[in-house]
Amino acid sequence: MTSEQSTAAERAARNGHVPPPVDPAVTDEPHDIWDHRVAAGLAFLRRRLSGQYEVDEFGFDAELADQVFHPVLRVLYRDWFRTEVFGIDNLPLKGAGLVVGNHSGTLALDALMLAAALHDKHPEHRHLRLLGADLVFRMPVLSELARKAGSTVACNPDAERLLGTGELVGVFPEGFKGVGKLYADRYKLQRFGRGGFVSAALRTGTPIIPAAIVGAEEIYPMLADIKPLARLLKLPYFPVTPTFPWLGPLGIVPLPSKWLIEFCPPIPTEHLVDHADDPLVVFNLADQVRETIQQTLHELLERRPDPFGR
Repeated sequence: MTSEQSTAAERAARNGHVPPPVDPAVTDEPHDIWDHRVAAGLAFLRRRLSGQYEVDEFGFDAELADQVFHPVLRVLYRDWFRTEVFGIDNLPLKGAGLVVGNHSGTLALDALMLAAALHDKHPEHRHLRLLGADLVFRMPVLSELARKAGSTVACNPDAERLLGTGELVGVFPEGFKGVGKLYADRYKLQRFGRGGFVSAALRTGTPIIPAAIVGAEEIYPMLADIKPLARLLKLPYFPVTPTFPWLGPLGIVPLPSKWLIEFCPPIPTEHLVDHADDPLVVFNLADQVRETIQQTLHELLERRPDPFGR
């Protein structure tokens, strides 16, 4: 077994599933590599069809995420958006962490790109367990896919359970206010709600890692929001962009903006565990996180003078 195959096997074991055994006779010849990939693919399908795979209490399917979701997302974050990632060392190697990011882009691709980039760049290839809006989990097919990818409803009980078991959890406190803002307000953080994410971190003594994402604002520049149509369709907003609805389904293709993601130094909370219900402490900490992200966004924008450059 080559060192590359060994690393893949170790990673698979960490993610809770065991890959098919590698024949010692397999070499680095192209036909041998393809034979191994076909065998691995058939073994994967056999496990799926026979039900020989595991999901956790939230419905997260680690094998499906590694074998299907992340390879698809990798094409977007690496090749289409040409994403650069900074500050990966600020994430814990093991144990819990609450990653708090800015939200934007009309469609919430920033959450998926953050999860994909973190998984690929982290030394332990950790999964980011995203907290999503209720709307996501009211849609039959999307709800099932979101849960299998590791997401759950954005509520304190679920967040605290995940953090209590040592997971990396991702939250976007701006919610639809951030995703649905006009292009004229790009990179201006919206209000952070009631600071529920801070309370969850405080109760579990989990460090908070602010994350700044530049690039999502340009993928679907929202020029207008048709509010009557949004109310009719029971949506938080109905966007008008340079390509949607004019180009129909083609308007869903994101523009190839250049992305920069930075994980900021963690903010410890262990010393504040007894203050989880103190509104002043919660507000001040939420404000500190918000200011950190806003300042980092300004710095990243200076590094990226051309939104669509290399």
